[in-house]
Amino acid sequence: MDKLRIGAVSYLNTKPLVYGIQQRLPGAEVVFDLPSRLADQLHAGQLDVALIPSVEYFRHADDYEIVSDACIACRGPVWSVRLLSRVPVPEIKTLALDEGSRTSAALVQVLLKQQYGLTPELHPLPIDASPDTLSTDAVLLIGDRAMHPTTGLYQEIWDLGDRWCSWSKLPFVFAMWIGRRGVDHRELADALQHCRDAGMEHLQQLATEHAGTHGLTVSDCFAYLSRYLHFTLGDEERQGLELYRSEATKLGLIAS
Repeated sequence: MDKLRIGAVSYLNTKPLVYGIQQRLPGAEVVFDLPSRLADQLHAGQLDVALIPSVEYFRHADDYEIVSDACIACRGPVWSVRLLSRVPVPEIKTLALDEGSRTSAALVQVLLKQQYGLTPELHPLPIDASPDTLSTDAVLLIGDRAMHPTTGLYQEIWDLGDRWCSWSKLPFVFAMWIGRRGVDHRELADALQHCRDAGMEHLQQLATEHAGTHGLTVSDCFAYLSRYLHFTLGDEERQGLELYRSEATKLGLIAS
């Protein structure tokens, strides 16, 4: 394990998955970065395993394998992935996509196409840019900044987890631990599942430690980690992944 390079994410929603990871894997190099950047590093061979957007697994399925049943998913509203629209959603013509995650970028396009037949013109939203300064009709936000949108600017706000689950009747998986084929991941899989299980046992501690830095009360932070998120990749989650892959492929969003 001393040469293993692991890419992890520093978002609030990943805290239960990386609980004690440095202690559990003392010989591994653990790098924290944005999900999209980790995906690029994994594809470039700079990492052996990473917590990356689910869509990236499908884009490079011949090279990758799912390492663990620890994941970031939802079975209803997720709170931290939102579509903010200045116009009624059926009137959206331009859409800015948060560059932090590629799974959510494909998800919002699938939902807009399925529910309203929309294919909006796409624009980037850089990580350090304020969504309130954009001229697009709508913007996709993920992560911590999606949890506190500016009030008064938007006519409609979609929680994409809620929209997906209501439409598909299946959970949605945002990110998974993915490894490069040809590496023995069995020991790592046990370690990652242990981290997840330990994190689930310490949700109150995590909420207390991280609420303030994310602009949340402790009770709201605990609710987010315990009620809005789901951290196990089960049979229904895999069915949701397959439906997502199918719909995204139809829109040409899976090709690498």
